[in-house]
Amino acid sequence: MKITIINTFVLSILLAASLFGQNIITDVSKRGTTAAPFLSIGQGTRATGMGSAFVALADDPSALYWNPAGIAKVNGVGFIVDHTLWIADINYNFLGLTYNLGDFGTIGVSFTTSNIGDMKVTTVDQPDGTGETFTANDAAFSVAWAIQLTENFSIGFNPKFVYQSIWKTSSTAIAIDMGVQYVTPFDGMILGMSISNFGTKMKLEGNSALVLYDPDPNSSGNNGNIPAYLQTDDWELPLNFRVGVAYEPVKIDQHKVAVAFDALHLSDNYESINVGSEYTFDDFFSLRAGYKSMFLKDSEESFSFGAGIKQFLLGNVAIQFDYAYQDFGRLNNIQKFSLSITF
Repeated sequence: MKITIINTFVLSILLAASLFGQNIITDVSKRGTTAAPFLSIGQGTRATGMGSAFVALADDPSALYWNPAGIAKVNGVGFIVDHTLWIADINYNFLGLTYNLGDFGTIGVSFTTSNIGDMKVTTVDQPDGTGETFTANDAAFSVAWAIQLTENFSIGFNPKFVYQSIWKTSSTAIAIDMGVQYVTPFDGMILGMSISNFGTKMKLEGNSALVLYDPDPNSSGNNGNIPAYLQTDDWELPLNFRVGVAYEPVKIDQHKVAVAFDALHLSDNYESINVGSEYTFDDFFSLRAGYKSMFLKDSEESFSFGAGIKQFLLGNVAIQFDYAYQDFGRLNNIQKFSLSITF
C-alpha cells in the first residue's frame, strides 16, 4: 500500500513539473512577471551558506521553506528564527516551528514577514513630500505536515496564506508547497524534489486605486468628478520546481562533509543550478560554501559562505547559531543570522 502511494505521489510531482515546463520554456525572459517575489527569497541560514542547494539535504525546521518533506527528519520539537539583511535596506524575518508526532508524522508552522519602513509620499508638484508616508508589507503564514512513509521515503505538504500591501492597496493568495525526499541504496545518497507556491493569483485593490474620472471631458455640464477605481491585473505567484541530490563523501570519526546540487525551474526566470557543501566537525562546528544561479545569464547572485556552532545543553537540547553571506554583484550583498533550538 505504501509503495503504491509513493509511486502515485512521485508520478504526480513529475507530471506537474512536465506540464509546468511545457508552459514556460521560451526564449523570452519572464523576470518580474509574478506577484510576491519575496516567496523566492531563501529562508534558513544554513541553506543560504550552501548556495541554496538544499532541497535534498533539508532536515531541520528551515525545511518548511525548502522542502516540507524534510521536517519529517526533525525529532521532537524544532524551532528556528532567521533574520535576513536584504538589499535596499529591506529586512526579512522567518520563524519556523515543528513537532514530531511519531507514527502520525510531523506538523509545522512558519511565518515570514518584511520590514521596509516608512517612505515619503511624493508627487510631481511636491517632490520633497506631501507630508504623508506609506509602507509596503510582505507576509506568508503556513501550516505543514510531513510523514515518513517508509524508512527511506518521506513526503510533505505546506499550505500557505500570502499577503502583500503597499500604501492603501493589498492582495492575498492561497498556495501550497509539496515535496519528497528519498534516501537511495547508493551509500545514503539522497534525492529531493519540491514544488513551491502553487496557488491562486494576486490582485492589488484598495483606496490607492481610487481616482476621480470624467467619462466625457468634451461635454459641458456633466459631472467630471465621478469616483472610479483603476483596473489592476491578476498576477501569478512565483512557481518554483526544484530537484536535487545530496551526498556525504566523507564520514570519518568526527569529520563529515556533505555536498549538494539543485536544479531549478522557475516560472519567472530561466533554469539554473545551485551547488553547495558543508563541513562539520564533531557535530559542533560547521563551515559552508556554495554558488547560486550557475548558468543563469545576467544573474547578480553568485558565491556564498557561512558558519555555524551547535551546543548541547541538558543532554538533549541543541542550540545552534548560524551566519551566512551571499554576494549580490552590483546590489552588494545579503547577510543572514539564525538561531535554532531542537529538543
